[in-house]
Amino acid sequence: MSVRISPSILTADFANLETELGRIANADLVHVDVMDNHFVPNLTFGPRMVESLQAVSTLPLDVHLMIDDADRWAPGYAELGAYSVTFHAEAAADVVATARRIREIGARAGIAVKPGTPIEPYLELLPEFDQVLVMTVEPGFGGQSFMAEVMPKLGLLRNALKRTELDVWLQVDGGITEETIAIAAEAGADTFVAGSSVYGAGDPAAQVDALRVAAMLKGH
Repeated sequence: MSVRISPSILTADFANLETELGRIANADLVHVDVMDNHFVPNLTFGPRMVESLQAVSTLPLDVHLMIDDADRWAPGYAELGAYSVTFHAEAAADVVATARRIREIGARAGIAVKPGTPIEPYLELLPEFDQVLVMTVEPGFGGQSFMAEVMPKLGLLRNALKRTELDVWLQVDGGITEETIAIAAEAGADTFVAGSSVYGAGDPAAQVDALRVAAMLKGH
């Protein structure tokens, strides 16, 4: 199984983001959390910040939109050059149309679900997406504890993908450490967002490597 590590810059030093990106140069992607203070009770990046990151990042941008009215706003992030744009199922009126528009622009389309959102309604829609993000914390803030109770969603997704042979990445985000990444990998995830455990380490690059090893040991 391919393992991808996508450190979240939510816990990085915002005043020195170009330097902070350089500290995770061995990662596969950089996770950019866009929050609007409506869909979640926090306010972070917007289009101008994503555009600035796109200009200086050597890693592909993995943009996670925690915003209302995703149908309207998500395509704009693809137009900024993001490699991947993930929007929340709970914030979109037409998830298929929005995903198709993102793909038309040239980005990978991802759909995210909160811990309490069932995954079953989206299993038949998997061909429309390049990535499914299963939140392992309530979206909005970094540093929360990993919710192991959502792992059955990954099992359902992985089994559905095995039946269809679709190439859809299964991402988890929230509370990812060397211990919890092994749990998520064993459940079927292959793409991992880690913020606090990476940027809270003395050597973020070494922590990226440690997470990758921990996931590979347990992955399917």
